[in-house]
Amino acid sequence: MKQNQPIIGLLCAHETERRDQYYVTNANIQAIVQAGGIPILIPYQPKEQILRILEGLDGLMIPGGDDVDPGRYGENPILECGDIDPLWDELDLWAAGFALERNLPILAICRGCQVLNVALGGSLIQDIPSQIKDPIKHAQKAPRWYATHDITVQSASLLGGIWQNDSKKVNSYHHQAIAKVGRGLCIVASAPDGVIEAIESTEHRFVLGVQWHPELMTDYYPVARRIFEHFIQAALGS
Repeated sequence: MKQNQPIIGLLCAHETERRDQYYVTNANIQAIVQAGGIPILIPYQPKEQILRILEGLDGLMIPGGDDVDPGRYGENPILECGDIDPLWDELDLWAAGFALERNLPILAICRGCQVLNVALGGSLIQDIPSQIKDPIKHAQKAPRWYATHDITVQSASLLGGIWQNDSKKVNSYHHQAIAKVGRGLCIVASAPDGVIEAIESTEHRFVLGVQWHPELMTDYYPVARRIFEHFIQAALGS
């Protein structure tokens, strides 16, 4: 094993429709491994056990998945709200809160970006097609690695420094998005229809949430690899 490999917690998804299982996609695991980190999968379990795991981490990654329960940000679900899972929400929100309090580096992807926002008091658009005027397509019908729509990235930001001069296009697999931005977060990327595509913390050294899926793009887009590499480098400094 290489020296100086940070331990990265990967929060597990929870599925009960077909069978009761906890899982993380291989793309998420390999993105961390290829960037030089050691992924540790964290399923839902008693909080005292989660705490013991979190205390040994150098960074936390919150992957994508189902919708966040609107009750978590004080709303009732609209008709277009999708599947929710209270155990999954509890794990993600509790772990995010712990990592934020300890200033652990966080990389939050798609649902994870939304979780990060809700953990800091923000709210969500429950369904882009029914709640946004003239939206672009955010649920693409294209290869999962392929970048289909433009984003505007703030150059004077953590993400802007990572992006450099690459083409600013991303893949897209979501129907929810950030509405009210949470405490201490700022918008650093947006889509042409105004949908927020990335947020980062103004109060932590590396807390980045992206609405797309860079883990699916690492074989084709250098900037996707750089996102994970910068995350791992931040975790090395923890």
